[in-house]
Amino acid sequence: MGDYYYQPGDKLPGPTPTSTAPTIPLPTVSVTPPEFEHITDFGHRTLWVLFVLMLLSTLAFIGLAWRVAIPKRLFFQITAYVTLISTFTYYAMATGGGWNYHHVWVTHEHKHDIPDTHKVVLRQIFWARFIDWALTTPLILFNLGALAGLSGSNLLNTLVAATAMNFTGLFSIYSHGRRTKWGWYAMAWIAFLTVGWHLIINARVTAQRRGAQLLYNPIALYTVVVWIGYLVIWGVSDISRGISPNETVIAFAVLDILAKPALGFWLVLGHDKSSHTQVNVDGVWSEGFGHREGLLRVGERDGDA
Repeated sequence: MGDYYYQPGDKLPGPTPTSTAPTIPLPTVSVTPPEFEHITDFGHRTLWVLFVLMLLSTLAFIGLAWRVAIPKRLFFQITAYVTLISTFTYYAMATGGGWNYHHVWVTHEHKHDIPDTHKVVLRQIFWARFIDWALTTPLILFNLGALAGLSGSNLLNTLVAATAMNFTGLFSIYSHGRRTKWGWYAMAWIAFLTVGWHLIINARVTAQRRGAQLLYNPIALYTVVVWIGYLVIWGVSDISRGISPNETVIAFAVLDILAKPALGFWLVLGHDKSSHTQVNVDGVWSEGFGHREGLLRVGERDGDA
């Protein structure tokens, strides 16, 4: 039997009729309809609320960035990019895009020699979230790394681990087979532990060295705790189907507010008030490529003017 892709309201395929004598009765063949798990109007309204919150946060971060000189705008601009990407993501999901149905084959085992029963579950998965996280997670980590003065090597390791965490989380949701799903999920936790180790151990040392520990340490701990929430929701929602799609949307909405606008305002306002955590980027960043310190001249040797 070939694959069949279901949508709500579709007529299910019945048995193919065969040519038989009218005097021979045929057994009745029944097809169990699939079970759909998708968001309701409440979940849909939640997506619109998050779109508005992300949009307002983006406008606020842009306004805050205009208040400071260009060499000091790094944190402000990157934070605005984070909420801007989430604005696009929530608009896509709220308008009916960025999702599909994931086919799940559920088996109910019975005792006493009773045959196992099976059913097809089609669960709504918002894959647009993973595109969002793949883009915003490195930006958030870059902000934290710049705040702490993390070395380029450790920052690169952190970014790669975060990317691996997002991809393995995606694979765990779309994989078939219980062992495969939880295998990918375990890899996501290993990648997260790598990210957490760099944020809590390596970056904490460099932040203390440059006098930024009072701002960085609580922000880093807060970020790690919030990201633990993401992995927990992955496990109990789209992997194990322990909560409904509506509850999944609400849980991720709360986490996205904590991880993006809330963290962003804490970071930029704390950075703006602290004299020990100022990160100034001169040269090309503020003066353009016409500035002598930021001009790249091919073929020029050291000492030539």
